[in-house]
Amino acid sequence: MDFRFHNIEMLNLLWILPLLTGLFFYSRYKRKQSAHAFSMAPWEEPRYRYPAAVLIIIAVGFISVALARPSWNPQPVDIRQKGRDVVFLVDVSQSMLAEDLPPSRLERAKIELLDTVPRIQGSRTALVAFAGASVIKCPLTWDYSFFQSQVRNLSAGSSPLGGTKLGDAVRKTVNEVFDSEEKRFKDIVLITDGEDQESFPLEAAKLAGEQGIRLIAIGIGDEKQGQRIPLTGEDGKRYFLTYEGREVWSQLDGDTLREMVRQTPGGTYINAGTGGFDLGEIYYKLIAAAEKTEIGGETIMKYQEGFQLFLLIAFILLIISFALGQGGRNP
Repeated sequence: MDFRFHNIEMLNLLWILPLLTGLFFYSRYKRKQSAHAFSMAPWEEPRYRYPAAVLIIIAVGFISVALARPSWNPQPVDIRQKGRDVVFLVDVSQSMLAEDLPPSRLERAKIELLDTVPRIQGSRTALVAFAGASVIKCPLTWDYSFFQSQVRNLSAGSSPLGGTKLGDAVRKTVNEVFDSEEKRFKDIVLITDGEDQESFPLEAAKLAGEQGIRLIAIGIGDEKQGQRIPLTGEDGKRYFLTYEGREVWSQLDGDTLREMVRQTPGGTYINAGTGGFDLGEIYYKLIAAAEKTEIGGETIMKYQEGFQLFLLIAFILLIISFALGQGGRNP
């Protein structure tokens, strides 16, 4: 019979047994000494005490084994996953440091991403960061803990090149993250201020649409006046990004994003602006409620849990031990 412990480290508690045994004999020794000090009569251990102590020690042993979660009789069980493939494409260019969406555009995007993870059920997720170059921070996975860790690590330095190549980021996602054979059940959630440096984002969005990929673009930032980009110098002092002697004001380019989503089936543009956005709610309405497909599966061995049996035996032993003690005190 195949046998295993799910929490085998709990078996370390069995070291308590020799300690309890030692305490019992030490207590017996001290009682014997005290009896000799106050009486000349031969000392006898009450008949109930030894078997009661043995039963308690054995019961503790069974409890320790129960905490280790013993199990046996494994049976194969097929686990099937239904969902969609979702890539979160996040702008990490310097313009995302603008603070018109507190605490900054980028930090707000990270907060929303982390808050969304509990709503993701069954879908595979990926994370791509982009500025002047695009980096796949997390490939498509069900390991949401790893995804979260990569989101937390996002910064304006997550891309090796400055600038903003929005079109290149979409093309890299289409070509290197998604499976080209599947033409449905795929989404790109793009979080950006929409600024681009001649990377042909509309053509890239059209390529995504031809692959059956839906684009959900979330535009963040001030679309009218814009906002300055704060930076911190090596001396720790704060200053604002300048170009040719003038401060750079970053504006949301909503028009580009609106045109991009029109190139994909069911594409949606959400103008978050400076008022904030609830990415979890967006995910729930647009992705969780959308049509799903079987995107993976595996066969696992499911074991029959046996800790209940060990706890029952321990409980019975403790009751017997208590009964012996009461019986010994009331002849």
